[in-house]
Amino acid sequence: MFVIIAISLGAACLLGLGFVAQQHAAYREPLKEMLHPHLILDLVRMPLWLIGIGLMLCGQILGAVALREASMAWVEPILATNLLFALAAAHVVYQEHFGRTEWLGAVLVSGGASLFLLFGQPNGDHLPEPGSMRWLAVLAVIVVAAWLVFAGLRRSLKIKAMLLAAAAGVLYGLQDVLTHSSLLGLSKGFQVPFETWQPYTLLCVAVVGLLLNQSAFDAAPLQISLPATTAAEPITGIVLGIAIFAERLRVSPEALAAEVIGLIAMVAGIVILGRSPFLAKSEQNAAPLPDGKTR
Repeated sequence: MFVIIAISLGAACLLGLGFVAQQHAAYREPLKEMLHPHLILDLVRMPLWLIGIGLMLCGQILGAVALREASMAWVEPILATNLLFALAAAHVVYQEHFGRTEWLGAVLVSGGASLFLLFGQPNGDHLPEPGSMRWLAVLAVIVVAAWLVFAGLRRSLKIKAMLLAAAAGVLYGLQDVLTHSSLLGLSKGFQVPFETWQPYTLLCVAVVGLLLNQSAFDAAPLQISLPATTAAEPITGIVLGIAIFAERLRVSPEALAAEVIGLIAMVAGIVILGRSPFLAKSEQNAAPLPDGKTR
């Protein structure tokens, strides 16, 4: 288990560093490109963003290795610490000053997610047939992500960034589940996963999740745009684990108390970070475009 923990920590570190590089590049893009494919097309021409994507992909590969050897209950809490790695890297590399408020919010978000998942301890890992009704939970999650996006369209820039980040986190959680499903299918034969719809859905979900995440990064600084993703991804993964893989949470009084405390801590952390003095960018503080115009 020590090896799994080490691999998961390595994955969280790479994910955090990748998020920092992506946000630093995406935050310079015009706000009008939010939720538009042109945002990704512009970003792929930036070496820093490509480095960030490379780091994120390496982190996801390490996370997939850990998920193949252990349950989501062990891996997801550790991956949730990517927020701490991201804020630490932003502080060191970009000299962004974070006060006690920002660090408290980050610890509450990451610690709350870890507390919820570690005490919940889902058990059981049954892969249903591709046509099973259990897979309808995937559709439900996609609807939730879409609702978050539409709910944020007419909100302030900060709220929009948080809702887009939450939607990205929901899709990232779905991505983890589809990855886990594909890895379980590999145990039955290399060709088995590719005979089902899950790997192809995984690709579509990954692309849309990436666009939502970069749009959130375009709208607000890291401590505003990343926490909701950090909280939404593991919770979505665990809910889908219960719904699809028939995993079961512990329901002892102690476990339930810890799970509730974890959820409250996550919400409190997001609220604290949402009130951070690092506001979302506006017309006054937007970076100029190459032609000298502002966003």
